[in-house]
Amino acid sequence: MSLFENSKKEKYVIVIGCGRLGANIANTLSDNDGDVLIMDTEKSAFRRLASNFGGLSVVGNGTDMDDLKNAQIKRASSVIAVTNHDNTNIMIAQMARDVFHIENVIARLYDTERESVYQALGIKTICPAVLSAKEVDKILEKRGEKV
Repeated sequence: MSLFENSKKEKYVIVIGCGRLGANIANTLSDNDGDVLIMDTEKSAFRRLASNFGGLSVVGNGTDMDDLKNAQIKRASSVIAVTNHDNTNIMIAQMARDVFHIENVIARLYDTERESVYQALGIKTICPAVLSAKEVDKILEKRGEKV
């Protein structure tokens, strides 16, 4: 089941990082009646949220224990770390998984060489470079071309 399918109020998702990806995820969850909180260190980042965003937006640092506790991380079903910094995302993911025992943790990574290490630690990752390469490959295959 997709993160965006059949989101219900009993699922509480925390998105950390309100860039284009984080805002898109939070907007989609909100549009599907998801219970979502988005956190960013900069208040101005929340301008990316839709005017009808129905979740909570909180200025805070996803690596700060008090900020995570204030975001009620203990009741979260998922934590998604999508800041612009790999080290921050992995730190958030490890804290969510190891300290707060959140089972569904996802971290965005830009450095593809780190991906297998984090997956070995049990942290789900998304790598924009890998996803883009796969999409290009699909497009070329449809045209009968090989990469």
